[in-house]
Amino acid sequence: MKTVVNVTVKQHGNIVGCELEAAVIGTWAMDFVHDQLATGKKLRVLTVVDTFSRYVPVLDPRHSYRGEDVVQTLERVCQKAGYPKTIRVDQGTEFVSRDLDLRAYSKGVTLDFSRPGKPTDNAFIEAFNGRFRAECLNQHWFLTLADAREKMEDWRRYYNEERPHGAIGNKVPISLVNSGGATSPPP
Repeated sequence: MKTVVNVTVKQHGNIVGCELEAAVIGTWAMDFVHDQLATGKKLRVLTVVDTFSRYVPVLDPRHSYRGEDVVQTLERVCQKAGYPKTIRVDQGTEFVSRDLDLRAYSKGVTLDFSRPGKPTDNAFIEAFNGRFRAECLNQHWFLTLADAREKMEDWRRYYNEERPHGAIGNKVPISLVNSGGATSPPP
């Protein structure tokens, strides 16, 4: 699906309007964020973001994650949202797993690995994770895993459907994903 977006950018000190055309499901960035429940039990949250539209197809908290869990989550999401062309990931064991590699290959998805110890190679997801931590994780105490899922899903819907993003012309991400502005699909 092709989308044209009008954005305002600074060029040589002047503000200029321009149009961007890109495939919405082109590149996703994916990583983990760590947190904990109020009881102290650890949480790992798989975060996935479309780098063009800023759309977040899933925030998936679990107590632990393996490569096959990443595949399971991606399959669930991609059945509804479609498969991206590329997924940018770091060198974490869940991402270099044979399960993820085989599934990506079978679906025609390229895994773009950052260099070891270079989070700036996937700076987009690192910036998103900071925003997610400040606006969601640091604002809530999670009593149970179900409570964490509910609160994160509420924030994900807010982020996708209500929160305008300057980088995409002060639009909400869902407006670039669904031309009719429909609400985001459930994860």
